Amino acid sequence: MGRGGLKSGFRAQWGASDVILAGTLLAVTAIAIVTMCAMPKFARKSILYDLVPDTPRAFGYKMSWIAILTTDTESVLDALGVSGETASNWNNGIGTIYDPWLGPDRLFVSPPVDGWTFVIGLALPHPVGPGHVDKCTPLMTRLSRAFADVQYYFSYPALDFFAWVRFREGRLLRAFANSGGDVVWSKGAISRAEQTLGLKLFELRGVKGRMGDVGGEILLAPTQDQVMQIARAWSKDPTSLTACAARPGLGYIVPAPAAWRAERLTRTAA
Repeated sequence: MGRGGLKSGFRAQWGASDVILAGTLLAVTAIAIVTMCAMPKFARKSILYDLVPDTPRAFGYKMSWIAILTTDTESVLDALGVSGETASNWNNGIGTIYDPWLGPDRLFVSPPVDGWTFVIGLALPHPVGPGHVDKCTPLMTRLSRAFADVQYYFSYPALDFFAWVRFREGRLLRAFANSGGDVVWSKGAISRAEQTLGLKLFELRGVKGRMGDVGGEILLAPTQDQVMQIARAWSKDPTSLTACAARPGLGYIVPAPAAWRAERLTRTAA
């Protein structure tokens, strides 16, 4: 069958923030490598997903996802440029991306919920600093040229990483990412939804290099719940999806492209 039916088939120089971000990226990558190497080969070949349509399952905590304003799940697969998808219901899809063995290199592309389709998984490209190849912006730009409203979120306290990004019709409206208490990405006007959170990021002139009470960049770091508040204002809070009155449906579990993995910039001799 074609995709019309079911298938089986992120401006500072290198500094403390980059060190923290690098550690974050390495942690995510290490989890993926260790878990995949430790997985028995037979387990990789014997995964069966439930094809009984079901209603949405909550997600969001310790996770990254993209919310896309569309009800055409198959067109999302095309825009992502992925292959090898396998039909799955919500229960198996969310279970897979949170699974320590299966989750690091897989995504779940959900059935639509109130006009939104979700691409969920820690394998998504993440916002990064200047020391790494930016793979998040190109993906978001491409998706937003195919769909009117595309949003990226990351919420993972253990890594101290929080982010929200919004593109509309191929244009970046707002991007914010915080890693280890440092801002690694901030572009666009602060949205109304952010203003309501009470977060403050400002710089006192003449003391840019000094931190804390006397000046410099000061940030009240985000929390998981605040990421969900942004999501609720812009699209949908995924932690409350089980309360949605949505029809049962099927989505797709997809292997994440190897090209999305974190990659350091290579420096060439002058």
